[in-house]
Amino acid sequence: MLPIERCDQIEEHHPENCRHCGTHLEGDDPEPLRHQVIEIPPITPLVIEHRLHRLICPCCGTSTCAQLPAAVEPSRYGPRLSALVGLLSSAFPLSFGRTQALLDQLLSVEISRGAIATIRERLSACLQHPAAEALELARQQPVAYMDETGAPTGNADGGNPDGKRGWQWVMVTPLVTVFLQSLSRSAAAAMELLGHAFTGIVVSDRFSAYNHLPIDQRQLCWAHLIRDLTAIEQRPGASGEIGMALLALKRQLFEQWNYWKVGQINREQLRESCGPIRRQFETTLQRVVDLGCERGERTPWAQTVRTCRQLAQRQQALWTFLEKPGIEPTNNAAERALRQSVIHRKISHGVQSASGATCRSRLLTVTATLRQQGRDVWSFLEQAWIAQRLGGVMPSLAPDR
Repeated sequence: MLPIERCDQIEEHHPENCRHCGTHLEGDDPEPLRHQVIEIPPITPLVIEHRLHRLICPCCGTSTCAQLPAAVEPSRYGPRLSALVGLLSSAFPLSFGRTQALLDQLLSVEISRGAIATIRERLSACLQHPAAEALELARQQPVAYMDETGAPTGNADGGNPDGKRGWQWVMVTPLVTVFLQSLSRSAAAAMELLGHAFTGIVVSDRFSAYNHLPIDQRQLCWAHLIRDLTAIEQRPGASGEIGMALLALKRQLFEQWNYWKVGQINREQLRESCGPIRRQFETTLQRVVDLGCERGERTPWAQTVRTCRQLAQRQQALWTFLEKPGIEPTNNAAERALRQSVIHRKISHGVQSASGATCRSRLLTVTATLRQQGRDVWSFLEQAWIAQRLGGVMPSLAPDR
């Protein structure tokens, strides 16, 4: 139940007569039963018309028209409504058409798709500084969970031959989450997001774009690894046996990890219990690598050898989460963050321009970060809109400001 101070109205109900003998009753119950009803009143937009009068000077005959006060929004839609448009197209994956329909249905506000696009462009400009601030903060964090997904620019996956493929990158850190649009899925794009001075741990899959990082700065995602081990297990012969053995070791590893997560063992006990599992896992990988396969061989066994060889080359990065506190063994945080972008792309069929892609990245950065920090997204967007127009203090994505 909501606290008393959140109630807009309190109605007291007293019984009039005793339900047994009918005697008239008076007084108050110090602890009455409480029943709350939450309702939404009819919502109507506040429309303010500003009339700019033009007057003629009686002396010289010059006409002078009044100017809008600086505090008055020069466009048709005010800061809070404009912030709501940004909220609906980022925190909630709505297309332009659905945003139109929702505003009309719930708020009785008619707005064109062109107006929505214009509002998003202005919001993008408002969020340039907060997005840059978030990127700087992310590069200073001790750990970053990274992933990427296809994000076409110009509706490339909707039949437009002029569209560019494009990629949406994400970096999730303990303080902020940053999205960045890139035309490539390469090491250069990863460097653009991480920067050249990142000293923390990157948790990612085994994609080659991250191979420029020192091995002691990496944690390979075990969720991706499990898929590879499952594929090995499903192959015939020796591959299946190897896959079964590696998956069994994985289960033992995560059993110990879960014991630590719920506080049944401490970190030192976690390392001790996982030591034999690690040695057996690495020994199994090396045995497969030593058996090897012929160059150019395309058998199921050759696929198993190549996977084990890749893992053996970076096996140190499989165990960073055991050595350094604050590191998760998967990059599920990044995949969850990307899901919002993927859903929006499927609904709206991507963006049509580079500026649209930039707008999407900035809105997602601000929305995801504020949600991560438990802050009000709508209010932040409204404050950023006002600050950009009136030259005020831009709200910060740093949680302590």
